[in-house]
Amino acid sequence: MLSQRLPGAKVSLQLLPRAAYSARDPAQSRTLGVTLERQQGVHAIDSDRRVDFDTLPGVLAYTPVGVEVFSESSSGGEYLLMRLDESFADEHLPAVGHRVQSCGNRQALSLAREVRRLLLAPHPDLLALEQCALGFVGLAQPKVEMAHRPAPAALAQVLDLIAGQLNLPLTLQQLAAAYGQNELRFLRDFTRAIGLTPHAYLVEVRLQASRRMIEHTRLSLAEIALDAGFAHQSHMGSAFRKFLAMTPSQYRSRF
Repeated sequence: MLSQRLPGAKVSLQLLPRAAYSARDPAQSRTLGVTLERQQGVHAIDSDRRVDFDTLPGVLAYTPVGVEVFSESSSGGEYLLMRLDESFADEHLPAVGHRVQSCGNRQALSLAREVRRLLLAPHPDLLALEQCALGFVGLAQPKVEMAHRPAPAALAQVLDLIAGQLNLPLTLQQLAAAYGQNELRFLRDFTRAIGLTPHAYLVEVRLQASRRMIEHTRLSLAEIALDAGFAHQSHMGSAFRKFLAMTPSQYRSRF
């Protein structure tokens, strides 16, 4: 887990890795959270009733004080969590009595990926992190009235296909067929639900897979690139430089 406290903005940022977990948040502070990866498991929000969840990337969640959240997953998923001091939250966020989520939030996902890049840097730019944190607060203000829309089963099938065949060349036609609609309808629905195009999502899935292999195996970078679905090592390197601001070799040294 990577974390950074921002005294000026009175915000604590935590980048939670993809890993199995079982956690209960006592809801002692207001939080904002963004999913960077798909997550599946069981949760209970402000009750003892546990239900299955399948949460896509790009979900922005605002949880007020007093709303206890239990969540459990056998695989987890990368997640950005922000805890806000009460005085700061009172000044910038409306008071609500329940947890509010908005899905397919492209701006939130883009900001979360930028925060991830900054937190992974050897010397994080605190001013840039503070600006990102304030950006999340701004996004939460007009979104609190939006209810979370669960992913349709057909879209979940597409995500399962991508996860199972990420090392193979996939076409828009294949993905649309799994969705059960034509390519144009699929492209529109997918982008609206997640906040990324199918291609951008596939690159992110491959990036996450290669990160995990770099962290947990001794495979060569060339082998990891192919196993993760990149055409070659330099293709993987381009993705690392673009989204993490470091090369795969630098990432391996970092972890």
